Amino acid sequence: MTTLSRAVLVTGCSTGIGRETATLFARQGWTVYASARRLESIADLENEGCRLLALDVTDAASCAAAVDAVVAEERAVGVLVNNAGIMELDAFETVSIERVRAMFETNVFGLIRLTQLVLPGMREQRWGRIINVGSMNGKFPFPGMSAYGATKHGIEALSDALRYEIGPFGVDVSIIEPGMVTTPLAQGAASRRDTSAGGVYGAYNAAVAESALSVGQGPFARFACTPQDVARVILKAAADPRRPRTRYRVAPSAHLLLTARALLPDRAFDALLRRFVPVPEAPSSRPVPEAPSGR
Repeated sequence: MTTLSRAVLVTGCSTGIGRETATLFARQGWTVYASARRLESIADLENEGCRLLALDVTDAASCAAAVDAVVAEERAVGVLVNNAGIMELDAFETVSIERVRAMFETNVFGLIRLTQLVLPGMREQRWGRIINVGSMNGKFPFPGMSAYGATKHGIEALSDALRYEIGPFGVDVSIIEPGMVTTPLAQGAASRRDTSAGGVYGAYNAAVAESALSVGQGPFARFACTPQDVARVILKAAADPRRPRTRYRVAPSAHLLLTARALLPDRAFDALLRRFVPVPEAPSSRPVPEAPSGR
């Protein structure tokens, strides 16, 4: 009887959730292929027992080479953790199309590309786990993160459809939905923000960036989680001996806000967000358009 491949391929391991996930799996005895665009950023993971791969999820040839390397050693990728992602902070009206496109290339198209490559091996051995790291932003994008939220909405839709299609072949699909996480992702997005940009949204964008930098601090610290917390949930989804859940919420903020989003009408939820999310400054009064006059 052929032994199933349970080799784990984790993307985006240079920092945060990906790094902690690769480390945790390796310490639990799994065969782990940790990947990042720059090998030097993950060189120390070799000391944890990880095998290292240079992988740029936006490059088709790089994705194919990485999967081929795992298949050559393990026959198949048993668990794929789609974690690689980038975030940009900006108001909808001012975010550049180039930055939106870059987020979709990494967060969505990269996920599709890599998943398509590993599925044949999973189908052949009739076992596999696809674990997609989404966000509570996939259910309701925070203001200032509209484009990032759109990519996470995409992950939700792709995961649901894939789960239905690939389930009969023994492959399970789970979405991880973290709330506020103390990772360099949001902090990096805040530091890349164009501080010279002013205009109508200047103060708003600055406040959104400041909010991102303060995740895990102050009165909201108890609602955040760490990358290690997310990694433990990813391991749970991969190691479940029967069938993993389709969705895993991580962090008190995810449980509270996703429940509120499901229960509250749109404008009531908007009012809730305004209690702790920056609001653009605008004139206090709004004109009331006249009704068109009939003939």
